[in-house]
Amino acid sequence: MDQLKEWFEGFRKFVMRGNVIDLAIAFVIGGAFGAVVKALVADIITPIVAMIFGKPDFGSLSFTINNSHFLYGDLINNIITFLSIAAAIYFIVVKPMEMIDAHRAKPAEGPTTRPCPECISDIPMRATRCAFCTTVVTPVA
Repeated sequence: MDQLKEWFEGFRKFVMRGNVIDLAIAFVIGGAFGAVVKALVADIITPIVAMIFGKPDFGSLSFTINNSHFLYGDLINNIITFLSIAAAIYFIVVKPMEMIDAHRAKPAEGPTTRPCPECISDIPMRATRCAFCTTVVTPVA
């Protein structure tokens, strides 16, 4: 009985870990995002494809060789769907996140260390004593 209790306690800890909860949230949001992208493909992309190629659905396109039936139209539909989803993710998620990251404050660039005049070890700019040879040094502002 104690082993069963230990297993349930371990399972509870596993489920309550942050990465499992984050994964569950991502899964739900991914499903909702998938529905939005599916609607985008069906309601916007497919009519544009129909306007260009004259057919909104390529599923019926096929050819036959030696009594084998090849449905290449279904492959074309799936390629269009994949490219549409990839483009939607790139332009709706990836690109905006890149723009947000670009606008974040970047740390001041410049040296954070300097060589000790005595032993040539790298020490922080504001150090007053070398950590390696204990030489007293003047701090740099």
